[in-house]
Amino acid sequence: GRYSLWSAIGLSIALSVGYDNFVELLEGGHVMDNHFLNTPPEHNLPMTLGLIGLWYNNFYGARTVAILPYDQYMHRFPAYFQQGDMESDGKGVNRQGEPLDVNSGPVIWGEPGTNGQHAFYQLIHQGNQLVPADFIAPIETQSPLGEHHLILLSNFFAQTEALMKGKTKEEVRKELEKDGMTGETLEKLIPHKVFTGNRPTNSILFPKLTPKTLGMLIAL
Repeated sequence: GRYSLWSAIGLSIALSVGYDNFVELLEGGHVMDNHFLNTPPEHNLPMTLGLIGLWYNNFYGARTVAILPYDQYMHRFPAYFQQGDMESDGKGVNRQGEPLDVNSGPVIWGEPGTNGQHAFYQLIHQGNQLVPADFIAPIETQSPLGEHHLILLSNFFAQTEALMKGKTKEEVRKELEKDGMTGETLEKLIPHKVFTGNRPTNSILFPKLTPKTLGMLIAL
C-alpha cells in the first residue's frame, strides 16, 4: 500500500540502501508531517498544494496533474506518487461514506523533464485542456558532469517561464522573420507557434536529493 515504506515492509529499503539511509528517509517524512500538523495554513506547504489541486480540479476542470522531476534519480517518482495520490483521493465518498460534492483526485502522471520535453510538453503548452504541472529539481546534483546540471536547471526555469508567459503572434512573427521566413508560409506557421501562457505550475526546489529530502517530498 501507499504507506508501506514507513512500516516493517520498509525493511527491504533498509537492506538495499542501508539502515542509516532508511532512518533518514523516515526522518524526512516525520519532519514534513510535523510541518503539516503545526504550521499555520498560510505557510503550510501540504495544505497549500492540496488547496491548489482542489481549485484547479473543481473550478478549472483540470483532470490530470503532471509530475516532472529534473533529476534522473527521481525518474520513477511520478509513477510512485500515482499511488500516493490516486489511492488516497480515488474514492467517490467521504469518511462517513457519503457521496462527495466535489471531484475526487486527478490523474497523476509524468516523466523526467528531459524526456517529457520531447514527448508531451507541447500538450501542456499548447493544448486546449489545462494540465497543472509540478516541476521538481535539486539545486545540487548527485552526479556533477561539466555544465550538465546547470543546463538542466536552465531548461527547468525556461519551461516554467514559458508556461507562465506564453508567446504572442507578434513574438512568433518576429522570430520567423528573423529566420528569413516571409509571405504565406510565415502566416500559415504562426498559429502553430503561438501559445497562450497562464498555465499553472509549481516549482519545487531543494538543496540536494538525499534520503531525508526524498522522505519530505513523499510526505509533502
